Amino acid sequence: MNAPDSAVFTQHLIDPEVCIRCNTCEETCPVDAITHDSRNYVVDADKCNLCMACVPPCPTGSIDNWRKLIRIEAYSVDEQLTWDELPVQRELPVQDGSSSAGGQAQADASVSDAAQALASAADDSLAPAPAPALASAAGASRPPWSAAHPYVNLYTHRQPVMATVAGNFRVTELGTDSDTHHIVLDFGSLPFPVLEGQSLGILPPGTDATGRPHHARQYSIASPRDGERPGYNNVALTVKRVLVDHDGQPVRGAASNYLCDLAKGDRVQVIGPFGSSFLMPNHAGAHLLMICTGTGSAPMRAMTERRRRSHAPIGGGGSGGTEGRVSEDGRLMLFFGARSQRELPYFGPLARLPRDFIDIELAYSRSADHPKRYVQDALRERASDVAALLSDPATHIYVCGLKAMEAGVLQALQDVAAKHSLDWPTLHQQLKAEGRLHFETY
Repeated sequence: MNAPDSAVFTQHLIDPEVCIRCNTCEETCPVDAITHDSRNYVVDADKCNLCMACVPPCPTGSIDNWRKLIRIEAYSVDEQLTWDELPVQRELPVQDGSSSAGGQAQADASVSDAAQALASAADDSLAPAPAPALASAAGASRPPWSAAHPYVNLYTHRQPVMATVAGNFRVTELGTDSDTHHIVLDFGSLPFPVLEGQSLGILPPGTDATGRPHHARQYSIASPRDGERPGYNNVALTVKRVLVDHDGQPVRGAASNYLCDLAKGDRVQVIGPFGSSFLMPNHAGAHLLMICTGTGSAPMRAMTERRRRSHAPIGGGGSGGTEGRVSEDGRLMLFFGARSQRELPYFGPLARLPRDFIDIELAYSRSADHPKRYVQDALRERASDVAALLSDPATHIYVCGLKAMEAGVLQALQDVAAKHSLDWPTLHQQLKAEGRLHFETY
């Protein structure tokens, strides 16, 4: 930064009380200004250029916080890492001359200009992301044009809502390392409106190693907008019990183990809902190309069930009404990866879905009964069908699962496009600009 130490500037901050530690902001930032420790996500004032790239993807709005400060008094990264809440706005000293006023005006103009640019070309603001291009700013930050309006942040860390466990069922076979549960939470008479593709936060009880309350953990909602059971005010989650970290070291996930051990009738603190872009289109004829692994199947289950119910005969029971129903001519195609069939959540229900309703490709990476195969391999094997969808402006693509799959899926889509003479760089930008390519990876 070249601004004088006495200049007033606008410092970008993240609210630790609202943040759900989803890592979206750090992945999106093109200048590596955002970092984190085991507790907080923070912004380095010496690196942040107020480009706003991190603001649209944030599911909670915790990223959209600012304080006007004198440059020399900027909050350091180390100081921010200790916060449990944001500091109040400091009173700025009145200065003679134009230094303070000019600095403040310049800061205001910087934020305003960035916001206007963001509003007019939200996805273009992500363009300066560093290499590798395939794994950076991969998806859209805007929803499909026909998506219903989402409600977000109705309940916060300070004012969570209490939900009652209505059911807890294991959805992977016993004897496998993947202990994955389908958990239904009922909100009774309290409103918790959700759309397919949104998520919520769970506040596990107890404290962490530092003695502070556990922060919220984010989970995608696995049920459609009218509930896991139509006519009831409930939602479903797909939760895998975490017993090892990404390096294979033993660890006990505070929220996942808490959720997987819940019994019917237990009460749970919930915040949210979150998410305003990874949403299902509502317009007639929309095609859904869904690519997921493991618990990344949750939003795909929600979208598939929404479409299934909208296709139910009127008066057939279970559709929850026909208002806003999706056209029956939209195609569904699902690529679902797991280590083996026994570790694939919802295998039984998936196997019973009619093939004229949804085209399913299952990919197993560690199965004695199947050759090693990942979702990107399956995409290439079905290149002609995938290319037909890529060429259709009614197609919307959703990718959910481990972060490691993101680059592989993008490369597979690029390979499919090249094989069928499609201009992938142009198509990729078009998909993002039109809100038709969405990633939710972790």
